[in-house]
Amino acid sequence: MAFNSVNTVQDKVYLHHVIVSVYDKSGLEELITGMLGNCPGVKFYSTGGTYDFIANLLSDRSGAHLVRMTDYTRQPEMKGGLVKTLDWKIYLGLLAEHGDAEHAQDLKKHSAVSFDMVIGNLYDFGKAAAAAQSFETARQHIDIGGPSMLRASAKNFLRVASVCRPELYPFVLEKLQAGKGSLTLEQRAYLAGQTFRNQAAYDLAVADYFAAQDSTFIQNSYTLQ
Repeated sequence: MAFNSVNTVQDKVYLHHVIVSVYDKSGLEELITGMLGNCPGVKFYSTGGTYDFIANLLSDRSGAHLVRMTDYTRQPEMKGGLVKTLDWKIYLGLLAEHGDAEHAQDLKKHSAVSFDMVIGNLYDFGKAAAAAQSFETARQHIDIGGPSMLRASAKNFLRVASVCRPELYPFVLEKLQAGKGSLTLEQRAYLAGQTFRNQAAYDLAVADYFAAQDSTFIQNSYTLQ
């Protein structure tokens, strides 16, 4: 398999299409409001409770700035929310590289947009696992879609920003204001590093939980057939 090699990138990337899918909504109102002030034409793509939160915040402005992710992908959500954002159009829009003619052709062919940012945070697995009375309860809190989108956006920091924690919101708003609605390559690289560090800690928490459980606890959590 041949890897794509990118040599020329845009320093400043202006925000037009942003995915928002968060478990912890702390600071989200200030972030969305601030982003609208710095990026007047921005559109947010969202699911579930995050979509409802933003729709309530934007009110009559929702039509111009908010898109339900299932309307964009034309794919339904799996029962229990197990699959909401694992979709070709989403990852095409996250991983397509600037200046690649074939990627641009794929975007056009599938009516996909190039996403400029992912705002996401993950279930607090450590807290959920500590309170879990069964292995199954803890297992249900292993996030799949959120980490996947954040990882994709962080890998493609060449043109996509990844925002993985509410603590980073003030940084993002400060830089967007200074950049008149754009983030630089250096800033996107910083956010990517934060995302990979955050993801590593999350995965380690899950791995440590698996390692700490004895076989009796795991088996007693289920009815074996």
